Amino acid sequence: MEMERMNTDTSGEEEEKENIERNSRVCTSCDKIHESISKWMLPENARGTYLERANCIPPPLFIISISLAELAVFIYYAVWKPQKQWITLDTGVWNSPFIYRPDKREETWRFISYMLVHAGIQHILGNLFLQLILGIPLEMVHKGHRVSLVYLAGVIGGSLASSVCDPLQALVGASGGVYALIGGYFMNVLVNFREMIPLFGVFRLLLIGIIVGTDMGFALYRRFIAPVNGPQVSFVAHIAGGLAGMSVGYVIFSCFDKNFIKDPRFWISIVAYLVFLVFAVFFNIFLSPAN
Repeated sequence: MEMERMNTDTSGEEEEKENIERNSRVCTSCDKIHESISKWMLPENARGTYLERANCIPPPLFIISISLAELAVFIYYAVWKPQKQWITLDTGVWNSPFIYRPDKREETWRFISYMLVHAGIQHILGNLFLQLILGIPLEMVHKGHRVSLVYLAGVIGGSLASSVCDPLQALVGASGGVYALIGGYFMNVLVNFREMIPLFGVFRLLLIGIIVGTDMGFALYRRFIAPVNGPQVSFVAHIAGGLAGMSVGYVIFSCFDKNFIKDPRFWISIVAYLVFLVFAVFFNIFLSPAN
């Protein structure tokens, strides 16, 4: 009996040691990931605070969920609808209850739901790549409620700006939200350039410039140059989303370890955003050529 008890105790101790070693390896891997993320996302004086509290709980659920939703809607229209939606807009997407259309502006959900629909495989792959590669690290640092606020500010600002500046065109895609994330990140890199490892800073700014320039080039080509094989879509959401990110997003992302509601810059940017929103609603009701 004593021998059996000793064997049981020994095996229990070995299992406990294995669990500790396994957890230690996992923690070490997580620490390395968080350290790398802190170098890309934060200035040097903020990294210590982030690393002290960094954890993977909760995971970046917002960005992953919104990406899966956009992919699911694209697959539905590309695969299961009669009009195959692989290259450009077709009647299947044009008649979708998600797309923003100037003649359907009274259906207010379209000012947000247009982000779920994309104009072909190139369009959705570009948006998914950008929001995953940038959005996941941002959400790990700033958490989902901050990233979702910036993302949705870009989406709503993009559709409202498009309805004012390009009022006769439809709108699809998550570019407003993606550009809001890019705009917020860009401003933080620019303002904290010397503290975010200058060599990395130059590389990051060049990378952002190349990505934005390429994507905007495609958007302008689709809008003004490409042969019209179907309904055209506006490009204004890219610009408006970026501006939302450079204002609202910059303030929120620069206060990662503070309550941004107590930051007067946040309220200044929110008031400016609300003034634009009220003007856009007034324009759509009374002044829009789409009326």
